[in-house]
Amino acid sequence: MRVDLFDFDLPSERIALRPAQPRDAARMLVVRGQAMDDRVVRDLPADLRPGDCLVFNDTRVIPAQLEGRRGDARIGATLHKRIDLRRWQAFVRNAKRVRDGDRIDFGAGVTAIAEGRDDDGGMTLFFEGDEPVELLLERAGTMPLPPYIAGKRPADAQDRSDYQTMFAKQDGAVAAPTAALHFTPGLMERLASAGILTETLTLHVGAGTFLPVKADDTGDHRMHAEWGQISPEAAARLNAVKAAGGRIIAVGTTSLRLLESACGEDGIIEPFVDETRIFITPGYRFRAIDGLMTNFHLPRSTLFMLVSALMGLETMQAAYAHAIAEGYRFYSYGDASLLLPEG
Repeated sequence: MRVDLFDFDLPSERIALRPAQPRDAARMLVVRGQAMDDRVVRDLPADLRPGDCLVFNDTRVIPAQLEGRRGDARIGATLHKRIDLRRWQAFVRNAKRVRDGDRIDFGAGVTAIAEGRDDDGGMTLFFEGDEPVELLLERAGTMPLPPYIAGKRPADAQDRSDYQTMFAKQDGAVAAPTAALHFTPGLMERLASAGILTETLTLHVGAGTFLPVKADDTGDHRMHAEWGQISPEAAARLNAVKAAGGRIIAVGTTSLRLLESACGEDGIIEPFVDETRIFITPGYRFRAIDGLMTNFHLPRSTLFMLVSALMGLETMQAAYAHAIAEGYRFYSYGDASLLLPEG
């Protein structure tokens, strides 16, 4: 499909620079089939059925944004995928000033050696020393805010908590699974009281999620790889939900992509430990999920293509036009949508 079919105009003032407080006070556009309702996230229990299951991503965002120097050159690095205990793939700013074997000093006693370019357009960095890389990043790194926020303000101490979900346990993401930012302990209690089930999986979100689609046709776009895991126990519980007639509602496109990667043609969700490059565009047949809760996404992005595959391109164009007209807040710190294709 032509990428320009997924374009739309978004006023810059619609981009949220801070999350709603409290988190479940964010607005939520509910799209059932082609019908739309303006709600609030705390209304979610009333919009689901007893026996439905919300699936959360328990990845934890690490402070993966680094600023340093190689000689007199300023070098920026955003880590996006772990290779081993001391090596990470990174997108590097001013990379033309870095050669293989160069040492980059990120301050606070943190240095890394450039070890070559990778297929995703980045560079491999080897972090020197004996301390775990996670400790080095806590000392020298900052939260890797999305470019559309970082371009308007620097990351600060508040982002250390704001850009982390209440489910975050497994270190490794360099972008938050932002749909889950809306959840609070109080909301989780009300969901449980309403008979709504929950499950967790892990997908370490990479910085590649923010890369623009440069191709003119979706068939020419190469999706970034992300590592994920669904335990055998979680897969069994999710299949039991489906067998009992409950709906699987992915909280975030990351959960959705991993569930669909792990699901066979027979609709059975299998245990999964691997990387996925799944790219979902209109025409895709969903096998694992029955709905999606997600934020509002960038024009021409793979994520807007995904929601258009779930709901239909015309429906999502109408939903986004409504959201813009009604003042919904967009992107990572913005408002939510609940997308239910069967109404």
